Amino acid sequence: MNWGRIWAVASNAIRETLREQVLYLLLLFLFLLVAAATLLPMFSSESADKLIADTGLAAIEVVGLLVAIFVGTGAIERETNKRTIFILIAKPLSRAEFLLGKHLGISLVLALLVFLMSVLFLGFAQLRQIPLPLGPVAIACGFVFLKLVLVTAFALFFGALARALLATMVTFGTYLFGNITEDIRKLGAIAGDEGVARFTETLYLILPNLARADLKNEAVYGVLPTLDVLFTDGVYILAYTALVLAAAILVFANRQF
Repeated sequence: MNWGRIWAVASNAIRETLREQVLYLLLLFLFLLVAAATLLPMFSSESADKLIADTGLAAIEVVGLLVAIFVGTGAIERETNKRTIFILIAKPLSRAEFLLGKHLGISLVLALLVFLMSVLFLGFAQLRQIPLPLGPVAIACGFVFLKLVLVTAFALFFGALARALLATMVTFGTYLFGNITEDIRKLGAIAGDEGVARFTETLYLILPNLARADLKNEAVYGVLPTLDVLFTDGVYILAYTALVLAAAILVFANRQF
């Protein structure tokens, strides 16, 4: 494993992603903030500040999700369509290095996006005089980034298995189900059927528990889990990311071009 070659692929992935003008998504983020600040007070003036804060944190995740899924699932197909994949895999660059470089590059772009959106969000809250606990909000944004890193790994895994359109749909489905795995298991437990309970328990064990990286609601109220829980949840997300990347590398290594 040569980190110099991995970084070369990552640098190229960063340039390609920025060339897709993903930073224009910051305008979408600002639009969502302004729309929330304009519309939400009409429905609930008493809790409007909290609703705007919730919407802002959710918008950070949604905008980052667009990049993670669409860029991640199309990373391999773009190289195939441009025929550059044949040049790359013919060089000393291994397929594992290629995939890790792509993941690193997309993750760094996501880190930049999440940071910029977090700054915009906190600045907007300051202008609106919305009281926000800085520490918990920063930690929640950090866990949003970790969640997006895991989603990117899934996007690359499914992108190595199938065409970009199918990979996009499956990755999005994994994200949706990953956010409700605990609810699925609870529904299976109260269903009263052993087969259903066993099935939902299996889904719970296989699918990522993305709810462990969702701290948005707690952060708005300045309440977060203890440090040991945060550490355990962070390790869980990173370990799951490593597992998915390993599976993606295995699939990509056996793919014929």
